[in-house]
Amino acid sequence: QVELVESGGGLVQSGGSLNLSCAASGLAFSNYPMRWYRQAPGKERELVAGISPDGSTPSYEDSVKGRFTISRDNDKNTVSLEMKNLKPEDTAVYYCYVRGRRGNSWGQGTQVTVSS
Repeated sequence: QVELVESGGGLVQSGGSLNLSCAASGLAFSNYPMRWYRQAPGKERELVAGISPDGSTPSYEDSVKGRFTISRDNDKNTVSLEMKNLKPEDTAVYYCYVRGRRGNSWGQGTQVTVSS
């Protein structure tokens, strides 16, 4: 059974930074692309960033390019999202996601709140 556990969310002022982490278990982590999604109140869940299995190819949603950095540690089975210059519109619950051999798996989410 795949388990994803996010951590690192919190309350930060506009312009501040946060580092999110997702610990994965129950899968051959280094074989799979990993993604971060977010969902703001009243909005649909959206893809924020993704990273290839070997970590060489990150990708980002346009609004976070240049501010967010996704990375992974295949020895520790973790994927991280470093967020800088945060804006109030970044406020959302952030989810870790993987499409594994048995289907889609989501973490429980971690709240990020950016005050203006």
